[in-house]
Amino acid sequence: MPKSPRDEIDAQILAELRHNARISLAQLGEKVLLSRNAVRQRIERLERDGYISGYTIKEAAGDGIATVNAVLLIHRHDRMRGSDVIAGLRAIPEIATCDVVSGELDLIVRVEAPDAARIQEIWRQVSEFPGVRDITTALSLSTVIDRQVLR
Repeated sequence: MPKSPRDEIDAQILAELRHNARISLAQLGEKVLLSRNAVRQRIERLERDGYISGYTIKEAAGDGIATVNAVLLIHRHDRMRGSDVIAGLRAIPEIATCDVVSGELDLIVRVEAPDAARIQEIWRQVSEFPGVRDITTALSLSTVIDRQVLR
């Protein structure tokens, strides 16, 4: 199996399915700007290529699904005109949250990825954005409090 999906649309489809595996093909098509039939064909290809090897239930606590979480602390060259960095982050489906913060930092980004290799790919991609000056990355070792509501 290849290390990453063929294109950004495949990555978006996978991210949406991770979030809600029961999403309808029509709703998924609206999110990725494709027809229902095109989404169905892509999902079938992702299944054939091994990106989707099964479907599961995500329980509210202790679901056992292995993911790697990281926080990227990003400094931009220009805080006031750094919207290009945020636009680039929006295009990465594994970006769970992005906060603009006060103080020395500019952005705090939480990443949820299937493995550390994907975190590294995202770090490399973000570090190449023209407006990024520096990134500090912290990998989560364990989550001891999680108050996020399942959507």
